[in-house]
Amino acid sequence: MSLSDNQTIRIILGRRSVRIFEEKSVETEKVDLLLECAFAAPSAMNIRPCHLVVVDDKELLKKIGEASVHSRMAAGAPLGLAVCVDVANYEKQHGFTDGTWMEDASCVMENVLLAARAVGLEGVWLQIANRPEREGTIPSLLGLPDGVRALAMALVGYGAKAKSPHAGVDEARVHHNRW
Repeated sequence: MSLSDNQTIRIILGRRSVRIFEEKSVETEKVDLLLECAFAAPSAMNIRPCHLVVVDDKELLKKIGEASVHSRMAAGAPLGLAVCVDVANYEKQHGFTDGTWMEDASCVMENVLLAARAVGLEGVWLQIANRPEREGTIPSLLGLPDGVRALAMALVGYGAKAKSPHAGVDEARVHHNRW
């Protein structure tokens, strides 16, 4: 058996951005598992600052899809998991004012997307933070309190069509010891 036959490696290489989903709800047990995997993500000093907003209301997903041209795929997704952090509190309590919250939330996002792939779902990362048209609309749609920012939303469901896994290494982008 080669190293690339490892199930975890196949999940990582198979994870692709899927923006079109079947009209099929995601089972509660799978949503619960995605949340468990989200909260298993590493964070700076194990602070675990992330909150998740589970969105399965079709009308709300449609409104999120209307927030910008780049969020249209939300309207067809059966599930959205918004990864949020109370940034004001995080910075005040822990002194991290360098954007560390984004790194912590990014780890949560990747765990969610990999876990989705592992249980037969597909997904896409919808960036919200630092995207003015989305950050100006989506947080209010989600009812986020002041000081809480959404890094992104994982849009998840059963993919409408299969994509081939990633393969190979771009050697022009690999540098050993120095650039």
